[in-house]
Amino acid sequence: MKEVRYFYTPDIDKSHELPEEEAAHALRVLRMQQGDEMVLMDGKGNYYQAVISAASGKRCQFQVLEVLPQPREWVGHLHLAMGPTKNMDRTEWLVEKATEIGFDELSFLNCRWSERKVIKTERVDKILVSAMKQSHKAEKPVLHDMMDFKKFIQQDFPGQKFIAHCHVEDLPELRKELLPNTDVLVLIGPEGDFSEEEVALAEAHGFKSISLGKSRLRTETAALVAVHLMHLANC
Repeated sequence: MKEVRYFYTPDIDKSHELPEEEAAHALRVLRMQQGDEMVLMDGKGNYYQAVISAASGKRCQFQVLEVLPQPREWVGHLHLAMGPTKNMDRTEWLVEKATEIGFDELSFLNCRWSERKVIKTERVDKILVSAMKQSHKAEKPVLHDMMDFKKFIQQDFPGQKFIAHCHVEDLPELRKELLPNTDVLVLIGPEGDFSEEEVALAEAHGFKSISLGKSRLRTETAALVAVHLMHLANC
């Protein structure tokens, strides 16, 4: 049985030509040719059964044979906001694994104790796309540039809002607080955790302090646990 090839085509409603990087992968790496079939993903919930109609140089054009809307794997909008790790490899690992599990939105926070103040979202976006294709997710998580913590929490968010931190013992556990089929936003702090001032400010804006369990977790592990719990509560 011939292996099905998946490609990301976010502008399929405007163009029937693979993006440059996807075309290079199809033609140079996979050696695909005119007449070969493939599955396209728009990152918005749809697959497209398609066939290569023309392949020359760096360009790969296609013809859509059938539109295949994909059912949502979970209910509600799952939003993770985190202080990125000093070592970007750890954050990139989190992005890949969280996408494989399934969530909707990713924000990066510039916090009081953040050791990383700048993040290149272009590379993170590529990891999102790669993980989306690998795990056959029909929707690509929305990615935001880094934002100051205080500015971020002043925005309006629907549904439940939580902040995970280690300043207080015996906090309620996220797994017991999540309501099914509900929009959820969870804040995860940087390696130095949120400051007490940030926690108080978040609570003043409607965020509930929670624990992710008895174990003390690295930032990227805590973020992945949060995504998994949100997903389980809404799938």
